[in-house]
Amino acid sequence: MNLSYRVKHVFRRNLVSYKRFVLPTLVVSLVEPLFYLVTFGIGMGAYMGYLGGKPYLEFLVPGVLLSGVMMTSSFECLYDTFLKIVHQKLYDSLIATPISAEDAIAGEIAWGAFRGLVNGVLVLVMAAVMGVRPPSAAGGAFLLLLMALSGVLFGSLAIIVTSFAPTFDFFNYYTELVITPMLFFSGVFFPLDSFPGWMKAFSRLLPLTHAVELSRAVFTGERPPGIAGNLLYLVGLAAVAFFVALRMMKRRLIK
Repeated sequence: MNLSYRVKHVFRRNLVSYKRFVLPTLVVSLVEPLFYLVTFGIGMGAYMGYLGGKPYLEFLVPGVLLSGVMMTSSFECLYDTFLKIVHQKLYDSLIATPISAEDAIAGEIAWGAFRGLVNGVLVLVMAAVMGVRPPSAAGGAFLLLLMALSGVLFGSLAIIVTSFAPTFDFFNYYTELVITPMLFFSGVFFPLDSFPGWMKAFSRLLPLTHAVELSRAVFTGERPPGIAGNLLYLVGLAAVAFFVALRMMKRRLIK
Protein backbone atom coordinates (compact mmCIF):
# COMPACT_ATOMS: atom_id res chain seq x y z
CA MET A 1 0.00 0.00 0.00
CA ASN A 2 1.47 3.30 -1.15
CA LEU A 3 -0.08 5.58 1.49
CA SER A 4 1.63 8.82 2.48
CA TYR A 5 1.07 12.20 4.11
CA ARG A 6 -0.32 13.43 0.77
CA VAL A 7 -3.72 12.14 1.86
CA LYS A 8 -4.13 15.52 3.57
CA HIS A 9 -3.90 17.33 0.21
CA VAL A 10 -6.85 15.36 -1.15
CA PHE A 11 -8.83 16.11 2.00
CA ARG A 12 -7.91 19.79 1.79
CA ARG A 13 -9.00 19.98 -1.85
CA ASN A 14 -12.43 18.62 -0.87
CA LEU A 15 -12.62 21.05 2.05
CA VAL A 16 -11.88 24.07 -0.16
CA SER A 17 -14.54 22.93 -2.63
CA TYR A 18 -17.00 22.28 0.20
CA LYS A 19 -16.67 25.82 1.59
CA ARG A 20 -18.49 27.19 -1.44
CA PHE A 21 -21.62 25.16 -0.64
CA VAL A 22 -21.35 24.86 3.14
CA LEU A 23 -24.55 26.73 4.08
CA PRO A 24 -27.00 24.92 1.75
CA THR A 25 -25.28 21.61 2.56
CA LEU A 26 -25.67 22.14 6.30
CA VAL A 27 -29.34 23.04 5.86
CA VAL A 28 -29.96 19.86 3.87
CA SER A 29 -28.04 17.83 6.47
CA LEU A 30 -30.34 19.16 9.19
CA VAL A 31 -33.62 18.30 7.50
CA GLU A 32 -33.68 14.49 7.69
CA PRO A 33 -32.49 14.04 11.32
CA LEU A 34 -34.74 16.90 12.43
CA PHE A 35 -37.64 15.16 10.68
CA TYR A 36 -36.92 11.92 12.57
CA LEU A 37 -36.47 13.61 15.94
CA VAL A 38 -39.63 15.69 15.67
CA THR A 39 -42.03 13.25 13.98
CA PHE A 40 -40.83 10.06 15.67
CA GLY A 41 -39.29 11.36 18.88
CA ILE A 42 -41.96 13.89 19.80
CA GLY A 43 -44.98 12.87 17.71
CA MET A 44 -44.79 9.09 18.03
CA GLY A 45 -43.15 9.38 21.44
CA ALA A 46 -46.35 10.89 22.81
CA TYR A 47 -48.14 7.61 22.06
CA MET A 48 -45.32 5.18 22.85
CA GLY A 49 -44.58 6.58 26.27
CA TYR A 50 -41.47 5.15 27.89
CA LEU A 51 -38.94 2.53 26.74
CA GLY A 52 -36.74 1.07 29.46
CA GLY A 53 -38.03 3.66 31.90
CA LYS A 54 -37.03 6.61 29.71
CA PRO A 55 -38.88 8.77 27.15
CA TYR A 56 -38.90 7.46 23.59
CA LEU A 57 -36.95 10.51 22.40
CA GLU A 58 -33.99 9.46 24.58
CA PHE A 59 -34.13 6.00 22.99
CA LEU A 60 -34.32 7.47 19.48
CA VAL A 61 -31.50 10.03 19.57
CA PRO A 62 -28.51 7.60 19.76
CA GLY A 63 -29.80 5.66 16.75
CA VAL A 64 -30.64 8.71 14.63
CA LEU A 65 -27.19 10.09 15.43
CA LEU A 66 -25.31 7.09 14.00
CA SER A 67 -27.74 6.46 11.14
CA GLY A 68 -27.14 10.05 10.03
CA VAL A 69 -23.40 9.43 10.01
CA MET A 70 -23.97 6.28 7.95
CA MET A 71 -26.16 8.00 5.37
CA THR A 72 -23.94 11.05 4.92
CA SER A 73 -20.60 9.23 4.67
CA SER A 74 -22.13 6.60 2.37
CA PHE A 75 -23.70 9.04 -0.06
CA GLU A 76 -20.56 11.18 -0.12
CA CYS A 77 -18.45 8.16 -1.14
CA LEU A 78 -21.06 6.85 -3.57
CA TYR A 79 -22.47 9.65 -5.71
CA ASP A 80 -19.86 12.36 -5.21
CA THR A 81 -16.93 9.99 -5.67
CA PHE A 82 -18.48 8.49 -8.82
CA LEU A 83 -19.00 11.99 -10.19
CA LYS A 84 -15.33 12.85 -9.59
CA ILE A 85 -14.10 9.64 -11.21
CA VAL A 86 -16.35 9.30 -14.26
CA HIS A 87 -17.60 12.78 -15.14
CA GLN A 88 -15.08 15.24 -13.74
CA LYS A 89 -12.05 12.95 -14.33
CA LEU A 90 -10.61 14.40 -11.13
CA TYR A 91 -8.72 11.26 -10.14
CA ASP A 92 -6.95 11.10 -13.50
CA SER A 93 -5.45 14.48 -12.62
CA LEU A 94 -4.67 13.55 -9.01
CA ILE A 95 -2.74 10.38 -9.72
CA ALA A 96 -0.74 12.17 -12.43
CA THR A 97 0.88 14.12 -9.57
CA PRO A 98 3.00 12.69 -6.72
CA ILE A 99 -0.32 11.76 -5.04
CA SER A 100 -0.74 7.99 -5.32
CA ALA A 101 -3.99 6.20 -6.05
CA GLU A 102 -4.07 5.02 -2.41
CA ASP A 103 -3.61 8.60 -1.21
CA ALA A 104 -6.51 9.78 -3.36
CA ILE A 105 -8.83 7.01 -2.20
CA ALA A 106 -7.89 7.32 1.48
CA GLY A 107 -8.42 11.08 1.24
CA GLU A 108 -11.89 10.49 -0.18
CA ILE A 109 -12.76 8.09 2.65
CA ALA A 110 -11.43 10.59 5.21
CA TRP A 111 -13.57 13.28 3.61
CA GLY A 112 -16.66 11.08 3.73
CA ALA A 113 -15.97 10.35 7.42
CA PHE A 114 -15.59 14.08 8.09
CA ARG A 115 -18.91 14.84 6.41
CA GLY A 116 -20.54 12.14 8.52
CA LEU A 117 -18.97 13.63 11.65
CA VAL A 118 -20.33 17.08 10.79
CA ASN A 119 -23.81 15.60 10.36
CA GLY A 120 -23.47 13.78 13.70
CA VAL A 121 -22.43 16.96 15.51
CA LEU A 122 -25.47 18.77 14.08
CA VAL A 123 -27.74 16.01 15.41
CA LEU A 124 -26.01 16.23 18.81
CA VAL A 125 -26.72 19.96 18.93
CA MET A 126 -30.38 19.47 17.96
CA ALA A 127 -30.78 16.70 20.54
CA ALA A 128 -29.19 18.89 23.22
CA VAL A 129 -31.71 21.65 22.43
CA MET A 130 -34.46 19.04 22.93
CA GLY A 131 -32.95 18.07 26.27
CA VAL A 132 -31.11 14.86 25.31
CA ARG A 133 -27.34 14.90 25.74
CA PRO A 134 -24.47 12.62 26.88
CA PRO A 135 -24.18 12.52 30.67
CA SER A 136 -20.48 13.45 30.67
CA ALA A 137 -17.78 15.18 28.64
CA ALA A 138 -15.93 11.87 28.34
CA GLY A 139 -19.06 10.31 26.85
CA GLY A 140 -19.31 13.16 24.34
CA ALA A 141 -15.66 12.69 23.33
CA PHE A 142 -16.22 8.96 22.85
CA LEU A 143 -19.24 9.73 20.66
CA LEU A 144 -17.08 11.88 18.40
CA LEU A 145 -14.57 9.04 18.04
CA LEU A 146 -17.40 6.58 17.39
CA MET A 147 -18.85 8.82 14.68
CA ALA A 148 -15.43 9.16 13.03
CA LEU A 149 -14.90 5.38 13.12
CA SER A 150 -18.37 4.77 11.71
CA GLY A 151 -17.74 7.32 8.98
CA VAL A 152 -14.55 5.51 7.93
CA LEU A 153 -16.39 2.17 7.95
CA PHE A 154 -19.43 3.23 5.92
CA GLY A 155 -17.34 5.44 3.65
CA SER A 156 -15.04 2.48 2.88
CA LEU A 157 -18.00 0.19 2.17
CA ALA A 158 -19.41 2.83 -0.19
CA ILE A 159 -16.06 3.15 -1.98
CA ILE A 160 -16.06 -0.63 -2.53
CA VAL A 161 -19.45 -0.35 -4.24
CA THR A 162 -18.32 2.66 -6.27
CA SER A 163 -15.25 0.76 -7.44
CA PHE A 164 -17.40 -1.45 -9.70
CA ALA A 165 -20.52 0.68 -10.22
CA PRO A 166 -21.19 1.23 -13.96
CA THR A 167 -23.73 4.07 -13.54
CA PHE A 168 -25.41 6.25 -10.92
CA ASP A 169 -28.49 4.01 -11.09
CA PHE A 170 -26.45 1.10 -9.77
CA PHE A 171 -26.32 2.78 -6.35
CA ASN A 172 -30.05 2.19 -5.95
CA TYR A 173 -29.29 -1.48 -5.32
CA TYR A 174 -26.91 -0.64 -2.49
CA THR A 175 -29.16 1.96 -0.88
CA GLU A 176 -32.31 -0.16 -1.12
CA LEU A 177 -30.79 -3.57 -0.29
CA VAL A 178 -28.13 -2.56 2.26
CA ILE A 179 -28.56 0.97 3.64
CA THR A 180 -32.35 0.85 4.12
CA PRO A 181 -32.41 -2.58 5.87
CA MET A 182 -29.67 -1.38 8.23
CA LEU A 183 -31.74 1.67 9.04
CA PHE A 184 -34.74 -0.42 10.09
CA PHE A 185 -33.11 -3.58 11.49
CA SER A 186 -30.36 -2.07 13.67
CA GLY A 187 -32.40 -0.89 16.63
CA VAL A 188 -32.60 2.74 15.52
CA PHE A 189 -36.36 3.20 15.88
CA PHE A 190 -37.38 0.28 18.12
CA PRO A 191 -35.71 -2.31 20.38
CA LEU A 192 -34.46 -5.56 18.91
CA ASP A 193 -35.76 -7.61 21.88
CA SER A 194 -39.09 -8.42 20.22
CA PHE A 195 -37.52 -9.64 16.96
CA PRO A 196 -37.65 -13.36 16.07
CA GLY A 197 -34.44 -15.27 16.72
CA TRP A 198 -33.35 -15.38 13.08
CA MET A 199 -33.86 -11.65 12.73
CA LYS A 200 -31.83 -10.94 15.85
CA ALA A 201 -29.00 -13.05 14.42
CA PHE A 202 -29.23 -11.10 11.16
CA SER A 203 -29.15 -7.76 12.95
CA ARG A 204 -25.93 -8.77 14.73
CA LEU A 205 -24.22 -8.90 11.34
CA LEU A 206 -25.11 -5.29 10.56
CA PRO A 207 -22.42 -2.78 11.57
CA LEU A 208 -25.01 -0.11 12.33
CA THR A 209 -26.42 -2.34 15.09
CA HIS A 210 -23.10 -2.30 16.93
CA ALA A 211 -22.63 1.43 16.41
CA VAL A 212 -26.12 2.19 17.75
CA GLU A 213 -25.58 -0.02 20.81
CA LEU A 214 -22.35 1.82 21.62
CA SER A 215 -24.03 5.18 21.13
CA ARG A 216 -26.98 4.20 23.32
CA ALA A 217 -24.62 2.98 26.05
CA VAL A 218 -23.01 6.44 26.09
CA PHE A 219 -26.33 8.24 26.45
CA THR A 220 -27.59 5.91 29.20
CA GLY A 221 -24.28 5.91 31.03
CA GLU A 222 -24.40 2.12 31.31
CA ARG A 223 -22.01 -0.62 30.14
CA PRO A 224 -24.11 -3.59 29.04
CA PRO A 225 -22.45 -6.99 28.47
CA GLY A 226 -20.74 -7.33 25.12
CA ILE A 227 -20.09 -3.62 24.65
CA ALA A 228 -16.37 -4.27 24.10
CA GLY A 229 -17.31 -6.78 21.41
CA ASN A 230 -19.34 -4.10 19.64
CA LEU A 231 -16.29 -1.85 19.46
CA LEU A 232 -13.95 -4.62 18.31
CA TYR A 233 -16.42 -5.61 15.59
CA LEU A 234 -16.55 -2.05 14.25
CA VAL A 235 -12.79 -1.53 14.38
CA GLY A 236 -12.06 -4.86 12.69
CA LEU A 237 -14.67 -4.38 9.98
CA ALA A 238 -13.53 -0.79 9.34
CA ALA A 239 -9.91 -1.91 8.93
CA VAL A 240 -10.84 -4.69 6.50
CA ALA A 241 -13.24 -2.48 4.51
CA PHE A 242 -10.66 0.31 4.30
CA PHE A 243 -7.93 -1.84 2.77
CA VAL A 244 -10.34 -3.66 0.47
CA ALA A 245 -11.63 -0.27 -0.71
CA LEU A 246 -8.07 0.89 -1.48
CA ARG A 247 -7.29 -2.22 -3.52
CA MET A 248 -10.56 -2.35 -5.45
CA MET A 249 -10.73 1.34 -6.27
CA LYS A 250 -7.07 1.36 -7.34
CA ARG A 251 -7.93 -1.30 -9.91
CA ARG A 252 -10.59 1.00 -11.34
CA LEU A 253 -8.32 4.03 -11.43
CA ILE A 254 -5.27 2.29 -12.87
CA LYS A 255 -6.11 -0.12 -15.69
